[in-house]
Amino acid sequence: MKFEKIDRAAEVMDTPYDAWASSQGIDVIKGYFVDDVYTLPLKWWERMGGYGVFINLEGSGYLDDAYVCAIPPGKSLKPQRHLFDAMVYILEGRGATTVWQENGARQSFEWHKGSLFAIPINAGYQHFNGQGDQQVRMVCVTNAPLVFNLFHNEDFVLKNPYVFRDRFSGKNDYFAGVGKLYNDRVLETNFVSDVLGIEPIAWNERGKGNATMFFELASSTMGAHTSQFPVGIYKKAHRHGPGAHVLILTGNGYTLLWPEGKERMRVNWGPGSIVVPPEQWFHQHFNSGNKPARYLALKMLSRRYKLVPGKIKSDVPLNQGGWQIEYEDEDPEIRRIFEEECAKAGAEVKMPRR
Repeated sequence: MKFEKIDRAAEVMDTPYDAWASSQGIDVIKGYFVDDVYTLPLKWWERMGGYGVFINLEGSGYLDDAYVCAIPPGKSLKPQRHLFDAMVYILEGRGATTVWQENGARQSFEWHKGSLFAIPINAGYQHFNGQGDQQVRMVCVTNAPLVFNLFHNEDFVLKNPYVFRDRFSGKNDYFAGVGKLYNDRVLETNFVSDVLGIEPIAWNERGKGNATMFFELASSTMGAHTSQFPVGIYKKAHRHGPGAHVLILTGNGYTLLWPEGKERMRVNWGPGSIVVPPEQWFHQHFNSGNKPARYLALKMLSRRYKLVPGKIKSDVPLNQGGWQIEYEDEDPEIRRIFEEECAKAGAEVKMPRR
């Protein structure tokens, strides 16, 4: 047999997903965080029929990605369908989305700033701006990197005729906002009208005064949760797998990130910031402002449809085999810096005594 020798080191070894994203004609933001999704510059995105930018941060681990997309006043995006899951959060504006299956009836639902929903896998859908005087801006988190890199075939991912009727059968009340609330803070639904208006449930294992609500949307392998913590409080440090896009909804503060045994990185945040902690990096969120803080995490982790078995250990102490650092075990410098930051903002520190 004869073989052609190739210097592989001289080639640019992009993944199939990287090659597809680069072909879309919009910018790709990399790094560890985004300062403000509300003000990100966008470029015309022909495939979508609107304006967009990709957000591919280091912590996504090629399991998921994010993009911001804008719909001009009074316009709509182009119809879409794809084999990857997609969760949508409305940053500003109001409008409607129509969803359908091949040869099936179409159904529409309305949304506004603060709404959260997921697109049933491989269903047809189209977003509409319901305002004639201002744009709609949304942020979407998808598992496109995983799907593109698994199949590395654009037509298969974007033009696959298979209909997942077990995910979406065309029921009229599919996006009505009804759901089931389980005793582990999980709300199973297909539409959340207002993430800011929903009342999270106390989760003191993650830190005094903390409250969280998990969302399972459209039978997706992805998941979301919103978490709120009061003034003068910070969460316990913990770690987990990749891909959690933490979008700040309200409040001002900062996040510390670090791989075990390494120097800590600090990210300051406010409404519109996104941070994605890398896989198994410890990270810790601090509300150092004078108002309650809330974030929405959009991620590649469903509590119902797990990729790997086992209990999530993000609220279990390290000395019990978990992934969380208790307050009494953290570096005292962490508390000292937090107290300094609260003093600058005129916020009273309400942390428990050690």
